[in-house]
Amino acid sequence: MGLQSKRGSFYKFCKLAEDDDENDYFFIIDEINRGNLSKIFGELFMLIEKDKRGIELQLLYSDENFSVPPNVYIIGMMNTADRSLAMLDYALRRRFSFFTMKPGFNTIGFQTYQDSLKSNAFKKLISCIKQLNSKIAADISLGEGFCIGHSYFCGLTAKTATVRTLTSIIEYELIPLLKEYWFDEPEKIIDWSDRLRSTVK
Repeated sequence: MGLQSKRGSFYKFCKLAEDDDENDYFFIIDEINRGNLSKIFGELFMLIEKDKRGIELQLLYSDENFSVPPNVYIIGMMNTADRSLAMLDYALRRRFSFFTMKPGFNTIGFQTYQDSLKSNAFKKLISCIKQLNSKIAADISLGEGFCIGHSYFCGLTAKTATVRTLTSIIEYELIPLLKEYWFDEPEKIIDWSDRLRSTVK
């Protein structure tokens, strides 16, 4: 039995956008750098470029001509701090613009959320995290891409933002991360572990 060509999700998405050119369509790929993008995009690699939109190309495994509509926007997200992932090749960098998303601790949304928790321990912990992030960003072996994000602290309520919950985040999520960051600098791990723990005492 031979291989059969199958319409993928991106193909179907483009067809939807093609039939609705009055609206913009956003195709989001989480952790885009986990796959071999040259193989994933294949012949579409050229068609996703902004100046090639709407230009038809005959697909390799079918007789059909295909194009990526101009109202399709591809958003690829990745965590640059994950050392186990390969860097994106230059062919992909040429075809995408890059935007760095920083931790949202200073956004109005997060500050409103923080105020709603009515927790002094939470406020002290976030203040400590901001100081820690400054240290991480200035570290020549780490940098801004390794800063601790706000997602560790989301989803709490005034009832669940307890010292026990915050301690659990510190002990089982943040300190293990610091041990990975500064595996060869134990004094930094001890110092910042103590600082984080002191915020919830």
